[in-house]
Amino acid sequence: MEKRENFSRKRIAILNTLQETTVHPTADWVYAKLKPRYPNLSLGTVYRNLKKFCETGKAVSVGVINGQEHFDGCVEPHAHFVCKRCGAVLDIPEKFFKQDELSSISARFHLTLESARVVFEGVCPQCENGYVQ
Repeated sequence: MEKRENFSRKRIAILNTLQETTVHPTADWVYAKLKPRYPNLSLGTVYRNLKKFCETGKAVSVGVINGQEHFDGCVEPHAHFVCKRCGAVLDIPEKFFKQDELSSISARFHLTLESARVVFEGVCPQCENGYVQ
């Protein structure tokens, strides 16, 4: 029974860590943040929980950037900007598709659309100004 309690605390810690940051982290980033507090935490546990949060609507996957999947704890509709140089992911707090627009597209193309995501790509201000991370 104690193992389940530890799992529950770890799961809550993973979700809280994801929701408390704006950096759109990878599983490795979340793991590195939590490992000092939870020494027996495994990277696999972090991956499994992040995937489960995406499946249950508590998180979203921003996509694979520079070979690693990035996650967002903010599930409200918004767009993202991805820097093609450094891989930074930034929120763009705009909703680009209204429900009636999705319904119209669904009807026109005989689809069942449930949501839409917008991702902009380009160069962030730090890279544009020559800042190297």
